[in-house]
This record gives sequence, C-alpha cells and structure tokens, in this order.
Amino acid sequence: MTELWLIGIGTGNPEHVTLQARRALREAALVLVPRKGPDKSDLADLRHMILAACDSTAPVVEFDMPVRDDSLPYATRVSRWHDEIALIWSKALERANPQGPVALLVWGDPGLYDSTLRIAARLDPRPVLRVIPGITALQALTSAHAIPFNTVNGAVTVTTGRRLRDHGFPDGADTIVVMLDGECSFRSLNPEGLHIWWGAYLGMDNQILASGPLAETAPRIVTMRAEARASHGWIMDTYLLRRGPVDG
Repeated sequence: MTELWLIGIGTGNPEHVTLQARRALREAALVLVPRKGPDKSDLADLRHMILAACDSTAPVVEFDMPVRDDSLPYATRVSRWHDEIALIWSKALERANPQGPVALLVWGDPGLYDSTLRIAARLDPRPVLRVIPGITALQALTSAHAIPFNTVNGAVTVTTGRRLRDHGFPDGADTIVVMLDGECSFRSLNPEGLHIWWGAYLGMDNQILASGPLAETAPRIVTMRAEARASHGWIMDTYLLRRGPVDG
C-alpha cells in the first residue's frame, strides 16, 4: 500500500518550510510535482527550488494538471476535476512504482483550504496518508501587514468570493478572510465602515500589499491585481476585511 505524504510548504518562501517538512522531503522516495501550463511554470520551478533548498534527492515525477470544464455547474465541475487529478496521480504512481513514501508539495497547509486531501480520498487503493502542516496564506497575510488575525473576543469567518457576492458580509462576524477571489468580490459590498488588508504572492520575492478603507483601496487593488496577473500569468492572493476600528 502506497504511503502518501502531503507536505505543506508555505506560500512560496523556502524559509517558511518547517523542519518537519524538510526532514520528510529528504526521506521521501518519490516526489510528484504538478505542471499547470506554461503561464504557471514558475509554480513548478518554485517547488523544485524548495526541494533543492531542503536537500531532497528523491526522483521527481511531473504531471500535467487537467483543466476544469467551466461549462459545468460549479460543484460538478470541481468534483470531475478532482476525479481527473486522482486518476493522473494513480497512473503516475503505477508507472513510477515507488519503493517508499511519495511526497506531494502543497501550498500553505494541506488540511486547511487545499483540495489535496479530497483528491487523495479518491485513490483506489487508498494510500496511507500523512499530513505535515505548513504556514498558511492567512498567517503570511497578517504577518506581512503586522495585524492580528482577530479582534478581542471577535469571530473570524473564512469564506469564498462566491459566497461573499451571493450573501454579503456574514452576520455575526467582524472579520472575514477570502482567498483566491478572482472576481474581487469585495466590490459587491457596501464599503462603509470596512477596512481591507490585501496581499498577493505572499512570502515570495514579488509580494505586493495594499490596505486601507475599502472605499478608497478597492479600485487600487483591482488595478494592482490585474497588472500582476498580466505580468506573471497567474496570481495567488488573499484579503482580510474588518468592520470597525482598524486597531482591533
């Protein structure tokens, strides 16, 4: 039975990789690395850089990620995409026939907001899973802006851009965090009393940040995001919205 290690590697900075993750990468018998097309080739390059920084000598098997079918309803689209990725993993493992643990490098933390665990559950036979936590975009964002994650005795809601557009600012929360929101859904909110802290490429050399009252900062973020995506071909960004005083 294959042993599959899902290793959190933070947000792209090799210095964010924990000692536990470094040790696992040195002990793995094989590493799977996804390719997401030429526009995102530097994501695979970052994984290789992290492997080198961690002194990993395991052979690497790269695989091409499938493309989601945007014509399908969202839930169906994601489910079928996960099925396709699981099949690709299975074929890659069958060809490689590893004689030891197989590692997958996962952005952030595998258990928090990545789909890797859901994909691994589709493998047949099911592998023995080991999850190694990593620094998340949530931590990288609040650290970059030097702000607390929550207010005193305040609730935090982690949500999606889709839900923010459909349902607005969640009731009962004074702080929300949204990740990978390609639609800049904060524009759908009444900005009165809201402050935003936004960041892209968190932890990387090309990290960019913006913060301020939502009404003033939203247009600047939209422009910065579009320019960065056009320049790099991809973008990973996160933002935190908070009601009331900005000092928490």
